Amino acid sequence: MNLLERVRKICLALPGAYEKVAWSAPTFRVGERQFAMFADDHHGVGFAGLWLAMPEGAQEELVASAPAHFYVPPYVGKGGWVGIRLESGLSSDVIAGLVRDGYAYVASRQSAKKIAAKGAKPVSEKKPARARPRKRPVRSSLVAEVELK
Repeated sequence: MNLLERVRKICLALPGAYEKVAWSAPTFRVGERQFAMFADDHHGVGFAGLWLAMPEGAQEELVASAPAHFYVPPYVGKGGWVGIRLESGLSSDVIAGLVRDGYAYVASRQSAKKIAAKGAKPVSEKKPARARPRKRPVRSSLVAEVELK
């Protein structure tokens, strides 16, 4: 299974997730929002990456703790997104956990109605998220697991 197929399998297993090509690259969305983007040798960087929307503080913590695995991606990095070097030896379980975190962060900022409008099952029937998202800490267990690799 190639890298894109692995990423696709992880992302599309999440409730309401779908794929859309944007900027000549596969992106993965829930409702009306993007939570991941596959970047294969983007602008000649020499590696395949997965860019993930993440809660505030996650980017700094992950990049500082394991720069061999994580980086600040161009364009969306200023918004807190995290890049994962897919060929760096990071386990599929860790990647899947980070994808779930990015998905949950994006899905929690939308109403179930918006998610269902895209033709998929809603993530939850909760009320729409507050206008200002809560700051959520990075799951330290994932950071600890990354440090062990």
